[in-house]
Amino acid sequence: MNTPLVDCHTHASFSDGTSTFEENVRAAAAAGLSVLACTDHLTLPASMERVADAQVPLGRLCERRAAFEAARELAAEVAPSLTLVYGFECDWYPGCEPNVACWAQDVPFTLGSVHWVGDAGNVEAGATGQPGTEGVELAGQPGSGAGWIGFSDDLHIWQELGPDEVWRRYVDAWCAACESPLIFSSMAHPDLPACFANDGLAPTVNLAPLWERMAACAHDTHRHVEVSSAGLRKSTGAFYPSAGLLRAFVRAEVPLTVGSDAHRSCDVGHGIAAAHRYAAAAGYASIDAPRADGSWVTLPLR
Repeated sequence: MNTPLVDCHTHASFSDGTSTFEENVRAAAAAGLSVLACTDHLTLPASMERVADAQVPLGRLCERRAAFEAARELAAEVAPSLTLVYGFECDWYPGCEPNVACWAQDVPFTLGSVHWVGDAGNVEAGATGQPGTEGVELAGQPGSGAGWIGFSDDLHIWQELGPDEVWRRYVDAWCAACESPLIFSSMAHPDLPACFANDGLAPTVNLAPLWERMAACAHDTHRHVEVSSAGLRKSTGAFYPSAGLLRAFVRAEVPLTVGSDAHRSCDVGHGIAAAHRYAAAAGYASIDAPRADGSWVTLPLR
């Protein structure tokens, strides 16, 4: 396929990535990308992530924007055909709407994602996830019925609930994220719980009814969804979403974006061309790519 290569999901060292914007730009240029979206994790409340080691703390948002603008100047020099898009991956959790609406104000591209199930605890805007938040009660402790399902090595929620119930609660949360008033440009890695399927945490229930629910919800709320190549670099060994879920999105006429979820510059653009073939095999005729102003361009899969 000669569809332009677009990576709508990348991280840098401002959140849980290891590379600078400049390193990601050079990697994107080497990979022949036409669009690179910079989507570090947005600020989470201290009740969920006390030390801000996986996200952009509130106090660094201005610094991050300045670094992005410097990277855009570099891109104009080393890869004039590369468009940089400013964005965030916005973790959805119960009660997040005021925080995300504030922190992502005027951001042209936002990924919606769900890494958390259950009560998020104190999610007031003052709980910014920065150090120095003593006295904030942490959510998601063992026995709470809440916690990370991805994004962390803490598997207590899987052990407490079991994979089948984790999947059910994840889909509940994912649909709630779709139905929220937040303007997510695309929903990232839609079936994230599959990341542990080859690690003894595969579901035993038929997921097809859950997939159909997700597809209907994405359609009804006018969301894009993402094909992610991140699973190719993990024990999953496959794209997100799985073929069955992707075909459900096709039937529901849900538009598609593509991203690597790179956390290292060497992974920027990884698997994007293969993702095009994967999407086409499922029945997609095109993907959508963001422009710098947040508008869309449709790219035929050819």
